[in-house]
Amino acid sequence: MGVGNRTILTEFILVGISADPRWQLIIFGIFLMLYLVTMSGNLTLVILIRVDSRLHTPMYFFIGSLSFLDFWYTSVYTPKILANCVSEDKRISLAGCGAQFFFSCLAAYTECYLLAAMAYDRYVAICSPLLYSGAMSTSLCTGLVAGSYIGGFLNAIAHTANTFRLSFCGRNIIDHFLCDVLPLVKMSCTDTRVYVKILSSLVGFTVLSCLLAILISYFNILLAILRIRSASGRRKAFSTCASHLVSVMLFYGSLLFVYSRPSSSYSLERDKMAALFYTIINPLLNPLIYSLRNKDVKEAFRKVMQTIGPQA
Repeated sequence: MGVGNRTILTEFILVGISADPRWQLIIFGIFLMLYLVTMSGNLTLVILIRVDSRLHTPMYFFIGSLSFLDFWYTSVYTPKILANCVSEDKRISLAGCGAQFFFSCLAAYTECYLLAAMAYDRYVAICSPLLYSGAMSTSLCTGLVAGSYIGGFLNAIAHTANTFRLSFCGRNIIDHFLCDVLPLVKMSCTDTRVYVKILSSLVGFTVLSCLLAILISYFNILLAILRIRSASGRRKAFSTCASHLVSVMLFYGSLLFVYSRPSSSYSLERDKMAALFYTIINPLLNPLIYSLRNKDVKEAFRKVMQTIGPQA
């Protein structure tokens, strides 16, 4: 299909992490290990929260929801990375690229909203501890998680429809491991000025509104912590927020690094590394962040292992 003397692309070639064939097996081994650890870590956390009654609290409900999201978030990208490492055929159809793009947006936007909901949960827990159980009811927690997915779905629909109304022509090589906005825009043979405005408005409103909700929550949390007289009380209050803060910094830091800069400063290698953080590394680290320093989770894991041990 062509426009003038230009051929409209119907498939792309995803180069992946590296085009050097000598690195393919090494990259395959590394990413297979990361994928298995990510899947098992997030699945273990979801199961622990489900089976241990001591973890049936709003905080762990949100942690379990985040682990469930990360469980399939990494599956949007990693299987294709692994396939490209062992196959000479690195093609991806326009429909396949659109599907990957949609689920990528769905997961990323949902995580934006979910991290904001988790910040609100921490705000209620620290600023109104006596009212926490009543305020964070099961229906409210379920509604916040469902709202995060609905918001993610609506944003993904708008983002994908806006991107794939463009026509792509020229070289069909995407020197990346995923169908991302910046490489696709560079291949567009239609005017992208309106597209960039819509994209900037959509991403800006969602990310900045979620960040604003997180900042307001933590500003009030900081004021509440400063009012606590004992040093041990302040440490305990802060420790309940530390894991969430690390997740926020990793996720939003890598996203803002990629998408807040003008396209003129686009650097392929830097953006690949940043994309690796929010697509592969962040889902890997989240179960570690929420379990390594968490006595309740470690105790639940120990209890499950003791139950399995005698049966084995």
